[in-house]
Amino acid sequence: MIFISKYLVPKGYLGLTLYPFILLKQKTLKHDVAFMNHERIHLKQQLELLVLPFYLWYVLEFLVRLIQYKNWSMAYRNISFEREAYHQEKNLEYLKNRPFWAFLKYLRRHDISAGT
Repeated sequence: MIFISKYLVPKGYLGLTLYPFILLKQKTLKHDVAFMNHERIHLKQQLELLVLPFYLWYVLEFLVRLIQYKNWSMAYRNISFEREAYHQEKNLEYLKNRPFWAFLKYLRRHDISAGT
């Protein structure tokens, strides 16, 4: 289910996925296929980790990345869940063939810069 609210999405972000909801800052984002695919990848990740463990892992990995990079944006972009979603967001067939726990292969990958 998709909700539009500029107040529920944190400043600096366009969307947020909280299973089973996708929260968008602007209505026009519903038509951005790559963006929506990115958010749907997060839905799949959350579902396969039974939701709560996803959030725990996400926060813990973010904290590790924050210590590693000492930069909020770099830490966020290099969380394995985000790496997978950013890498595959333009592949609209990805969710049809995505392997179980595919985010694991993104735990150790090249850094994603904050500007990409």
